[in-house]
Amino acid sequence: MDITLRVNGTTRSGSPEARKTLADFLRDDLNLTGTHLGCEHGVCGACTVIVDGRAVRSCLMLAVQAAGSEVTTIEGLATDAGLGPVQQAMWDSHSFQCGFCTPGFVMQATAFLRAHPDADEQEVREALSGNICRCTGYQSIIDGVLLAAKRNIER
Repeated sequence: MDITLRVNGTTRSGSPEARKTLADFLRDDLNLTGTHLGCEHGVCGACTVIVDGRAVRSCLMLAVQAAGSEVTTIEGLATDAGLGPVQQAMWDSHSFQCGFCTPGFVMQATAFLRAHPDADEQEVREALSGNICRCTGYQSIIDGVLLAAKRNIER
């Protein structure tokens, strides 16, 4: 099936098999490898991308379901000037160690802050509770999201 969607502001087309996930389509067909696959069951959050303004687990969504949608991946957050605002806040807070979970957390945080720019620590913790990191104690990740909110990044 032929599909067309906007990925990171660019119209992209492809012919994925009906059973191909959005994560695999992004990685294999569009060569956007920043979206990571962890559990492939929607549990870890590593594959989170933004589809039509909502954070979704791209391992649970079929590529054909994204036809006609606006998709943002981790590659779409950076600008020519450098890191995107949430990425920069996470960097400044030393939020990650190995980096495997980073794209999923950043995408989840970006979507969350767009909808809840005045979020407090408890709300941030709840919003990120579906993402798993095996390296950090989570506090530095929470600190990064709170710093992004403080900087009024997503308003």
